[in-house]
Amino acid sequence: MLQSAREQSAMVEQYLEDLERRLDVAVEEELEAEWRTFLGGCFPEPCFRPRRRSAAPARIEWPVILINQALKDPELMLLRELAAASAVIAKGDGQILNIRCNYGTTILPSLFGVEIFYLEDQHDTLPASHPLSGGIDGIRTLLEAGVPDFNRGWGARVFETAAYYREKLDPYPKLREYLRIYHPDLQGPLDLAEMIWGSGIFIEFYDHPELIKAFLALLTETYRRFMHRWDEQFPPVNDRFCSHWGWGHTGRIVLREDSAMNLSAEMYREFALPFDRQLLEEFGGGVVHFCGRGDHYIADLAAVPEVTGIQLSQPEYNDMETIFRNTVDRGIPLLALPFSTGAEPALAAGRDLHGRVHCC
Repeated sequence: MLQSAREQSAMVEQYLEDLERRLDVAVEEELEAEWRTFLGGCFPEPCFRPRRRSAAPARIEWPVILINQALKDPELMLLRELAAASAVIAKGDGQILNIRCNYGTTILPSLFGVEIFYLEDQHDTLPASHPLSGGIDGIRTLLEAGVPDFNRGWGARVFETAAYYREKLDPYPKLREYLRIYHPDLQGPLDLAEMIWGSGIFIEFYDHPELIKAFLALLTETYRRFMHRWDEQFPPVNDRFCSHWGWGHTGRIVLREDSAMNLSAEMYREFALPFDRQLLEEFGGGVVHFCGRGDHYIADLAAVPEVTGIQLSQPEYNDMETIFRNTVDRGIPLLALPFSTGAEPALAAGRDLHGRVHCC
């Protein structure tokens, strides 16, 4: 399969040309206008479920690129990302067209020297990483070294791949305008800390709280510098709004804090929130994503003025009334909320969603 995909990718321009021809400016402008209405808090329906007004099937056969193949070759990475955008247009979905340098959660941890491991091709899943060995002494060594070199791990590859994307998109005016390159998966300080330290970190919240805070501060600074470099080299092509995972949002970043579900509200307030707030303030706001449960700390998170949206993937693990009260009731949109387990039960119960829920 690798050879077949590689042979087809030798003419990546044919796929770019296919997308360019199929992309209808009027359709994209209409869709983006709907997104702007939603993000501006003026959507008239209970929830936002956008669709393109017309579909545009592919005119050529697109290759199937596995993630393990894409990780080895920027051209294959671009083709995999373009194929996802092609599928959106072909189905007439309401997702914003976007692509990213898709190296997964291990980008910033790789700068600190974690060992990356890859799943078998059959899983077609992004790589993960082993925590560093050395325990507390290893973390102290990282603290002494400070912000790592961005050429380590995936760092250089991320920027090189984005530059390659930009070069390939440049001859195609419609793709330049409507196919956004969104920022790579930089996670959030708490998630990064758990990945690098390992699950033993949760004991250290009690035994070495100041060391935890110092490490979170280092990770926050690393994120800050990395994201600033990204913005300097790859600023948004327009100022309409940003996108991530196919949905639009205001603010510049999307933080991921899946690890926060393991903390009490009090510990979240002390150890996670201050660092998330720093980044949200630094980059003009953004969305916070979490898997699992977050209803126990959502009130604290929603009180940060720079939070421009919440994206939770598992409403079934949350008291959704608490979530709604601290998001849509306060003018904070919920993005990509599963309809059947999130919005539909609320609507059936007569819950007012204020037009602030985007459903997938």
